[in-house]
Amino acid sequence: MADNNHDQRKNDNHKARQQRLKEKVDEKVANAKSEGGVFQVITGNGKGKSTAGFGTVTRAVGHGLKCAVVQFIKGTWGCGERDVLEKLGVTFDVMATGFTWETQNRESDIAAAEKAWQSAKQYLSDDSIDMVLLDELTYMLSYDYLDTDEVIEAIKSRPSHQFLVVTGRAAHRKLTDLADTVSEVRNVKHAFEAGIMAQKGFDY
Repeated sequence: MADNNHDQRKNDNHKARQQRLKEKVDEKVANAKSEGGVFQVITGNGKGKSTAGFGTVTRAVGHGLKCAVVQFIKGTWGCGERDVLEKLGVTFDVMATGFTWETQNRESDIAAAEKAWQSAKQYLSDDSIDMVLLDELTYMLSYDYLDTDEVIEAIKSRPSHQFLVVTGRAAHRKLTDLADTVSEVRNVKHAFEAGIMAQKGFDY
């Protein structure tokens, strides 16, 4: 009998906690009445920021939204997500230089960044595009390859319905302040630190 009473109390306490949680969630849902293009920044030192961005684009495509992607930094690498999404009608522009520590040429990197940014600005002003992913844009601001205020202004001026996802480490404070949602990916362990190379199908 004692065990039954204990179990009943546990069940009652659990039900009460879940009910309080439900009430809080229901209240937030009821208060969330506005719609429009959400701006999300995915930053942090952990693996998976670009993957999360591409996942969001894939979801949007699945709902029939028109999407465009500009890839900074990783341009010379193969990209499984790009191979799939281009077949589904997603427009891609890729910064040609790849990793900046490989080129070691600031002038050419800035020129490549500016060229990619011109495409990004075009997408950010295009009312027909529902979602834009600016993959690894944060580096362009950290390295002063692009003018931060110009980037912020373009983001602010985009069509009101347009979703925007920006990925990359060390996101500029002006980006995170402006964003509606900021997610930080934290690095706990990484295979590369144990000497495991980046592998096709898992890392790119």
